[in-house]
Formats: sequence, C-alpha cells, structure tokens
Amino acid sequence: MKGGITLDDETQLVREHFAVVQARKPGRQRFAEDCVEVVASEALARERARPAAGLHAARVAGPSRSSEGVRLYYLVYWLE
Repeated sequence: MKGGITLDDETQLVREHFAVVQARKPGRQRFAEDCVEVVASEALARERARPAAGLHAARVAGPSRSSEGVRLYYLVYWLE
C-alpha cells in the first residue's frame, strides 16, 4: 500500500511511475491527474523538472479514483 492506495500487480491499473508534478509547495502527498505528467524514466523526469516554475521530478503511484470521482496520483518520493 502506497499513500492510501493498493498497488495492483495483477492488472497494472494502479502502479508506480516516474513523473513531473506541478506543485508550488511540494509538501502535499496527493495530486490531481491534471497536475501530473507521467514520463518514461527517472532521467526524463529530472530533465523536465523546473523547481523554480513549480515542476518537480517525482516517483508517484496511481492513478486512483477518489470518492469524488477525481483521478489522483500519490507521492512515493521526490527525486530532487
């Protein structure tokens, strides 16, 4: 279980990804889908990160649907 969700090894619907996350204050633990850009590798996430612009490289788990119907990604760890 990561960040309140269960990873789905069987169907791979919810799994871990490298990503660039738009966050002004990187203290949050979950992010709406429109704030997360999933990328192919850690190197690509680090390359696209722009902390001064609020874009941070991270490892995230998701997507998971919230009780309100929003698709969320949960922070596993920041790469910076």
